[in-house]
Amino acid sequence: MTDTDTDTRPHTPAPPPPAHELRAAFREAGLNARVTPPDADAQTSVRVTLLSPTDARQLARLIRTGTKRTLKAARALREICEGYRIDLPGLRVEQGRITLGPIRIDDAARLARLLDAVPQATEQPSTTADAATVKTLLAHAFPQATGGGTVPVSVRESTPDLLHLGSIDARTARRLIRALQF
Repeated sequence: MTDTDTDTRPHTPAPPPPAHELRAAFREAGLNARVTPPDADAQTSVRVTLLSPTDARQLARLIRTGTKRTLKAARALREICEGYRIDLPGLRVEQGRITLGPIRIDDAARLARLLDAVPQATEQPSTTADAATVKTLLAHAFPQATGGGTVPVSVRESTPDLLHLGSIDARTARRLIRALQF
C-alpha cells in the first residue's frame, strides 16, 4: 500500500462517546436530563441526573415503544403456550430479549412434540421423559421449527425436574409462535 492509498480511502468516523449519544437521544426526545461522561482516567459509568416525574414517564413510554414488538411477541408466546398447557412461569423480557426460564420436563417434552421432535426409538410412550432426552429433543426441534433460531437449554443438578431455557430474540419468538400455530 502506498502513501496515496491511505490518503484517498474514506475514513470511517469513530462513533460518538456513549454520553454524547445518550445526551443527543434525550434532547431529540424532548427530555431534560444532564448526562455526565465518565472521567477520562476512570472506567466509571455514564451518569444521568434525576429526571422530573413527567420526563421519567415520557422516558418509560419511549422505552416501551422501542420494545413493543418484543413485549408483544412475549405476550403472544405466553398465550399460545398456555393454550397448550405449557407453563413458562419465568417468561419475561429482559434487555430486549425474551427469557423463557424454567420449564417442567413434561411441559418441555410437550413443546418438543409440538415442534415435531422425533422421540428416541428406545423411549416408550408411557415412560416419563428424562431431562437429558428432552434437552436433546428441543435442541434438535427448535432450530428446525424456527428457521435456524436456537434457545439455550440447560439441566441443573439443583433442579433435576426442570429444564432451564435461555433467551431468544423477538424474531425467533415470532417464528416459534408461527410454528406452534400450525
